[in-house]
Formats: sequence, structure tokens, C-alpha cells
Amino acid sequence: MGAADHAADLELAERMLAGEEAAFETFGERYFKALYRFAAARLDGDRDSTREIVQSAVAKALAKLDTYRGEAALLTWLCSCCRNEMLMHFRRRRTAPAGLELAEEVEPAVGSFSQRPRDPEAALLKQEKAHLVHMALDGLPARYAQALEWKYLDRLPVEEIAARLDLRPKAAESLLTRARQAFRSSYESLWNAEQKEADHGRERSED
Repeated sequence: MGAADHAADLELAERMLAGEEAAFETFGERYFKALYRFAAARLDGDRDSTREIVQSAVAKALAKLDTYRGEAALLTWLCSCCRNEMLMHFRRRRTAPAGLELAEEVEPAVGSFSQRPRDPEAALLKQEKAHLVHMALDGLPARYAQALEWKYLDRLPVEEIAARLDLRPKAAESLLTRARQAFRSSYESLWNAEQKEADHGRERSED
């Protein structure tokens, strides 16, 4: 995608740079809530930290708005700024967000995405993963998603999963194998897409 794909975003940025008050009002209405949701979902709903980070991210984004070229969606660019603020926030506090149990539990089905557990930046990445885990599970056939949840979230033995699915244990193991493969494919696709978008937005925000 190029600037032509985000012409409306680029036009809004140019109007803001020109000092048009209505453009700033449109910006606030269109992006503040979205950025707040973006940050809150990754900060376990910590309102004070979310408000502080979003305000700082918006202030810095506005200060370098003239670097926005419309090569990515304005929201993507803003989310990249917000993500950088969250990383700095964790570096300052040297704490990790809680509530990562879902990503931790399903991680064995994913494979090689482990991070250092005490690294705050790794914790933020795991928070991102938790969101992607939900999306990946939601995209699976219901039978696959249910089997994975029983196996990795509820820690049920294969024999009990087989009974719940009205299958023999061998058939349940086979289903779990297919479910893991489907999950891994879906998760990796979502992860790669999000990382590509984040990297693109970061490049634009750092110009």
C-alpha cells in the first residue's frame, strides 16, 4: 500500500499541520478511543498507565506529524507510537503486565515463540500474543478450538477429551494433532501480519 491508499488520513494530517481546528476535533473523535482501547488491552486495563501512555504517545505523534507520509494507515502509525511508549513504560518500571496465562498455556501448541519471562519487553510481546491467541482460536473450527482449550487451558487428559468428543483416545490424539497444526498456521499468519504492519508503522514514525 502507498500514500494513495490512505489519502484521507494524509489529508487529515495536512489539515492539522495547517492548524485547522476542525481537523484536530476529527482526529480526537476518530483516534483517541481506538488508541485507548489498543493500550488498555495490553496493560490489563490499568487506567492510569493507559491514560498516561496514550497522552504521551499522541503528544509525540503530533510533534512529528510532518513525518507522516500516508504510506500506512494513520491509526497504524499512531499504534506504533503507542507501542513504543509502552515499551519505554515497562523499561522505566521494570515490571511485566499480568494476565498472560492464556498465552503461556497455549504457547506449547505454537512452538518457538518463547521470550525471557522477566524481560518487560518480552512480557509486552506476550500480551500481544494473548490477543492473537484469541483471534487464532476464534478462526478455528469449533471442534478444534474446544479440544485445544480443554488440552492447554483446562489441562484435561486426552482420555477425558476423547470422552467429551465421543471419540476413542487415539482418534482424539489425532484430532488434537490436526488442531495444533491448524492453530499454529493461523497464529503464525496473524503474528507475521501484525509484525509486518508494526514494523512498517515504526519505520514511518521514526522518519
